[in-house]
Amino acid sequence: MHYAVISDVHSNLEALNVVMRDIKVRRKIDDILFLGDAVGYGPDPNECVKALKDNCMVLLAGNHDWAVLGLTDIDYFNDEARAAILWTKEALTEDNSRAIETFSIVRVIEKDSIFVVHATPKEPRAWHYLLTLYDAEVNFRYFDQRICITGHTHYPSVIERLPSGELVAYSKDVKFGKDRRYIINAGSVGQPRDKDPRACYAIVDDEGVEFIRVEYNVRKTQKKMHEAGLPLLLIKRLEYGM
Repeated sequence: MHYAVISDVHSNLEALNVVMRDIKVRRKIDDILFLGDAVGYGPDPNECVKALKDNCMVLLAGNHDWAVLGLTDIDYFNDEARAAILWTKEALTEDNSRAIETFSIVRVIEKDSIFVVHATPKEPRAWHYLLTLYDAEVNFRYFDQRICITGHTHYPSVIERLPSGELVAYSKDVKFGKDRRYIINAGSVGQPRDKDPRACYAIVDDEGVEFIRVEYNVRKTQKKMHEAGLPLLLIKRLEYGM
């Protein structure tokens, strides 16, 4: 297996473009898994939905995608996120809204024993966050595959379950071990929150998982957001990766 895994693009076309170029041109990877939140926060929802639809073999929906469709209550979101969702609903074309409607909530890649989901295997439509080893312990019970890959938190990470049952957390590349299971978070392309503003994605292959960071034109994205009248907090946080 040899997958590029991207998540949480959030309408950030500049970040998505450089990530796609890194995946397809530099690394020659054809199989791309998208784990949800194509839209929300950023200024280019239509262009991002189209690019994802054209390039990804798996397309999942995230909470922002469902909020734009009216499938998740926007009261679930903070004020800035809610304002961006309302703006996105107006900006999104009918064709791209219909495209998002076709995105799955979970997918299983049987041949590689991979379970993919935006938030968590447990109650994937409830948009829980998987942040702690306790969260991981609970969620390992809700998929049977060797590997689960998620997004949603915007933090790249790996949690490894040893044959003994012990859980070990990593925030770096990991080599897969025999008789071990994994929960991998691919981080965020469009709005990283681990204090590194560079776009983040993951490569998952037979050997392990590698996190890739790619610089993009943050200022260009911020300028577009200003022009669209999106909330200042969402604009500023991009340059700090928070």
